[in-house]
Amino acid sequence: MQRRDFLKLSAALGAASALPLWSRSLMAAEQRPLLPVPSLLLPDARGEIKLVAQQGTSHWRGKDVPTWGYNGGLLGPAIQLERGKEVRVNIFNRLPDATTVHWHGLEIPGEVDGGPQARIEPGQQRSVSFTPDQPAATCWFHPHQHGRTGYQVAQGLAGLVLINDPESGKLLLPKQWGVDDIPVILQDKRLTEDGSKIDYQLDVMDAAVGWFGDMLLTNGAIYPQHGVPRGWLRLRLLNGCNARSLNLTTSDGRPMYVIASDGGLLAEPVKLSELPMIPGERFEVLVDTSDGKPFELQTLPVRQMGMTLKPFDQPLPVLSITPLRVMASGTLPDKLVEMPAVVVPQASDTRWLQLMMDPELDRRGMQALMDKYGHAAMAGMDMSAHGMSGSAGDRSAAAPAGKMQGMDHGSMGGMDHGNMAGMDHGKMAGMDHGEMKSKQAKSPAPFDFHNGNKINGVAFNMEKPAFEAKQGVWEKWTISGEGDMMMHPFHVHGAQFRILSENGKPPAAHRSGWKDMVLVEGWRSEILVRFNHKADKPNAYMAHCHLLEHEDTGMMLGFTVA
Repeated sequence: MQRRDFLKLSAALGAASALPLWSRSLMAAEQRPLLPVPSLLLPDARGEIKLVAQQGTSHWRGKDVPTWGYNGGLLGPAIQLERGKEVRVNIFNRLPDATTVHWHGLEIPGEVDGGPQARIEPGQQRSVSFTPDQPAATCWFHPHQHGRTGYQVAQGLAGLVLINDPESGKLLLPKQWGVDDIPVILQDKRLTEDGSKIDYQLDVMDAAVGWFGDMLLTNGAIYPQHGVPRGWLRLRLLNGCNARSLNLTTSDGRPMYVIASDGGLLAEPVKLSELPMIPGERFEVLVDTSDGKPFELQTLPVRQMGMTLKPFDQPLPVLSITPLRVMASGTLPDKLVEMPAVVVPQASDTRWLQLMMDPELDRRGMQALMDKYGHAAMAGMDMSAHGMSGSAGDRSAAAPAGKMQGMDHGSMGGMDHGNMAGMDHGKMAGMDHGEMKSKQAKSPAPFDFHNGNKINGVAFNMEKPAFEAKQGVWEKWTISGEGDMMMHPFHVHGAQFRILSENGKPPAAHRSGWKDMVLVEGWRSEILVRFNHKADKPNAYMAHCHLLEHEDTGMMLGFTVA
């Protein structure tokens, strides 16, 4: 028996009595799976990797469900690359849809970045060659087919990319894959009523708030368990959800030490009790398991529209961890890597990106959300900001009123929401929602939401890059969500950047390293970014909201680098 199999088997015999009550009830409700650990995929002797996008089947809640994956039926392998070594990836599309493969977080030229232009038709293949030249990091790959990205990710297409370098190799961090170095890919899913397939249909509600599910998967399994050695445990965390933000913590309050963010190691570990994560974001954390006591990784309730419904209205365990008698060998260093100071060059170019939602999409999307799930789904938001009356807190004790993720949405009720086509929100304060719902049901006016999300007033146009950046030159970008109120996890292709401010505040210590994701929510975030590779018009880089349904409905732009 291999050591990893032994650890998993031992975990299955773990001490369930020491876990919280909600965990024990979940254990009793269904048989607990073991944590699936993606296999490591390394280049062969010729420096090549084969990646096949294919159909498969997954088993959830007693049903076999059709899913998609890479080199398997769900998710994909963890591709391990070395800094400075060229790799050739041969991608085969055996899906019924055209697809692309985007290398999220990798600093590579536009022609191999895998944006929406890089279509691979069903039955066809594409080969890309590149040489990673960036610090060690946990990145990932996923489809980027415009208008279908949300659907294809929901079907299961996603995998990790691990970049190694000599500097990180000298640190005595946990490195035994699947033993003390554990990948944790978190995704929510929603199944049809009969549980036979993934329930995904891009509609006006999803275009406004994003697609969300009622079960959370960890590496494709519902609340799995894993046995680990005692000592320092490394968790490589990916929020792979389409739209859901997470807030991770441990069930017994033991601290998490953040050692890396999207683009690699931090200067030093950052001790946290809670770790918020937006979609697309990665963090690496170390947790001390030397006490031998079982505990859980869990996500706490968040204040995000649509994401407060059961079972996410209370702490939800995502992974049960049982330390065994085997001792770990990794350590938590006091210092990790040298991190250059953030200095904005005086001559740096500046850009302004205004994120905005069509007010009609906003109104219809919010109404559809309330019609389907009730006011509890609004997370206590002031509805006057969405062309509707009152606040959700007035109608549902289940939804905390007034604030969402620290923002006072009530104070924004009188804000001009991106010049919202002359809509007078104040006059709608006395509207009877029942009457409104009835009128809409009788004669809904035609509305095409597919271009309802925009940047600088323009929905995505693949044929027209928005601007050209200069290779190797630092730029200061301001990404504004003023007047929008929605959460926008913003991603930039082809670079790792530094956050100057996030929603008007200095970045938290664990968000001060290299990043490719920044949170924009109701205010402005600023980043300092430089592109080291070229991207011409046919292979433009993308910058977009990583709430995938916003991306699929227009909140994306292309840009070139020369």
